[in-house]
Amino acid sequence: MIATLLGTGTSSGVPLIGCACEVCRSIDFRDKRLRTSVHLDIDGRSFVVDTGPDFRQQMLRTGIQRLDAVLFTHEHKDHTAGLDEVRAYNFLQGKDVPVYAHKRVLSQLQTEYAYIFAEKKYPGIPRIQLNEISNEAFEIEGVLFTPIDVLHHRLPVFGYRIHNFTYLTDLNYISDEELEKVYGTQILVLDALQIEPHISHFTLDQAIALVERIQPEQTYFVHMSHKIGLHREVEKRLPASIRLGYDGLKITM
Repeated sequence: MIATLLGTGTSSGVPLIGCACEVCRSIDFRDKRLRTSVHLDIDGRSFVVDTGPDFRQQMLRTGIQRLDAVLFTHEHKDHTAGLDEVRAYNFLQGKDVPVYAHKRVLSQLQTEYAYIFAEKKYPGIPRIQLNEISNEAFEIEGVLFTPIDVLHHRLPVFGYRIHNFTYLTDLNYISDEELEKVYGTQILVLDALQIEPHISHFTLDQAIALVERIQPEQTYFVHMSHKIGLHREVEKRLPASIRLGYDGLKITM
């Protein structure tokens, strides 16, 4: 299994128009973050979690030629705004692209992309197959995905565990019951927005505290804003088992 971090930033990520902070002026490629998303290559099967506004750029940049399914964590636009771009994979593969999400998220997609689901379809629109999931494990192409129910302030969000890889983005709370699903994971990808407190995301210190409870072999933080500071400086504060993620990072398991 290979997990590629397609994007590790947020809507308030870098670079920001008109911002003169040191992160936005940085020439370190690790400080240049597209919106958060991950690609999973599992025995030749290709899955993407979330299609944000940068989805097309991310897929072109990494040269991903196949897409077997899309999974969504939640309905915010920085995680769904690139869905239209799956049409390229309809053309390449000659079939619909399955989409998996909570029924609330599917409903939002049907509203925002009404033209995709219209009774009379315009030629060339994306071809999507909707699949409703709940907080129960499910399979896609023989691969088991375990949803992990977390809170993004008051909004329920799904993280996912696949084998010994766990992906948790956009959260500031996880119950003890859901945390049981995470224990024993080897690789953890976790939300860490910034240094200062935030209403709906873990801060750097809160994320570190959760990692200390879970004790994975290796953790990568994602969904960082420019407020977190320079990549090279933040990493000096972190233990060896915790790194900041960066766009294009490949994690092999």
